[in-house]
Amino acid sequence: MLELTPKKYKERQALRINPAKTCQPVGAMYAALGIRQCMPHSHGSQGCCSYHRTFLTRHFKEPVIATTSSFTEGASVFGGGSNLKTAVKNIFEIYKPRVIAVHTTCLSETIGDDIPTIIGQLENVPEGKFVIHTNTPSYVGSHITGYSNMVKSMISYFSKNTGQPNGKICVISGFVNPGDMKEIKRILKIMNIDFIMFPDTSGVLDSPMTGNFEMYPKGGTTVEEIQDAGNCSDVLGLGAAAASAGVRQLNKKCKVKEHILELPIGIEATDAFISKLSEISGKDVPEEIETERGQLVDIMIDAHPYYDKKTAAIYGDPDTVLGLAEFCFSLGMQPKYLITGTPDPSFETKGKELFDKFGAKDGFVKHAADLFELHQRLKNDKVDLLIGGTHGKQIARAENIPFLRMGFPILDRYVHPYMPMVGYRGAMRILELMLNVLMDKREADTADEDFELVM
Repeated sequence: MLELTPKKYKERQALRINPAKTCQPVGAMYAALGIRQCMPHSHGSQGCCSYHRTFLTRHFKEPVIATTSSFTEGASVFGGGSNLKTAVKNIFEIYKPRVIAVHTTCLSETIGDDIPTIIGQLENVPEGKFVIHTNTPSYVGSHITGYSNMVKSMISYFSKNTGQPNGKICVISGFVNPGDMKEIKRILKIMNIDFIMFPDTSGVLDSPMTGNFEMYPKGGTTVEEIQDAGNCSDVLGLGAAAASAGVRQLNKKCKVKEHILELPIGIEATDAFISKLSEISGKDVPEEIETERGQLVDIMIDAHPYYDKKTAAIYGDPDTVLGLAEFCFSLGMQPKYLITGTPDPSFETKGKELFDKFGAKDGFVKHAADLFELHQRLKNDKVDLLIGGTHGKQIARAENIPFLRMGFPILDRYVHPYMPMVGYRGAMRILELMLNVLMDKREADTADEDFELVM
């Protein structure tokens, strides 16, 4: 399908082809689903909301709920204030959420709708229920920006410092799957640490089939917990691109001591996460976690011949790409290309630091990039493994490169939302999937006379 992609590379400024990102409202909608009994609301046209819901539904394989202001020609010209006021009234009456989380779209941002003023004029918000908002113009940033903005707004609207410390640690999860959020909570519970974590989509977008439809599953962080986050002693942000804005807002508003860590993917980043938890809480690392780390190291040693010196190209969200790259380096692999579609200059800085740390002299890292450029570069200098979301599958097919689906979005496979990529357990899973892809390729290329039962 992509065999005709030209090998000669030309720098482009005003055009993106197959961008390695999607738009802000997708991230904002996902973050809002991490609040218990929350209805995400798209302030724009029905088509925008349908696209964002469809995108998330295809990745998580779960029905994603959201409402819309349903802009028509009139609202597009004169503003959508009336639409939003009517929508809020109908949503509370019909769907009965605890929170309506409004995010904007290209259309409402271009018009210039003043959402805080409109919310301030609402007269029909029931007692004990809330309407919050964040600005998410699709033509700026990416879904990671939208996720970050919604998290920041949760804190702005809800979190309070009452002057009564709760003895808990606040964790702001990065843009990861429900399985990752569940794994982070498991680690915190094993370490016997009292915590508040948000957003938390575990129990929401990985809820079980019971035979009954529940619009609001039992998962998600409660409003009261987000309010109480202002009384925590420390806040940990997992992934700078997705979590740092929320961390800084909680520090600014509630004077909670801030810590921004890399997403705990792989052994080094997970070591840093566990060490920071131990340092803040004053608690020793339990034997159960040490055992998991030892198991990971054992697997790394056993399988070393199959991934040693293998080259890789990694694309996707900034925090995920950097975490996967560091893990690959620690395995003895050689990442050559690190690409994100999210505009984030710090991504390039951190990527170059990684290359320097591991002595990789010919590595390429770029933010606000696209998969067309990555494909052109792969045509000139091929790698042994391609890692990223589903949109890279045509490149892998065209260039006959083993392909590991990891990150967001994965539209053509199942089960991934339930499984972690963070922590030592997540690292074991990444390593298993990676080895399977590399070993399958090796067997596929082996002549019949050399084909062995045991590799």
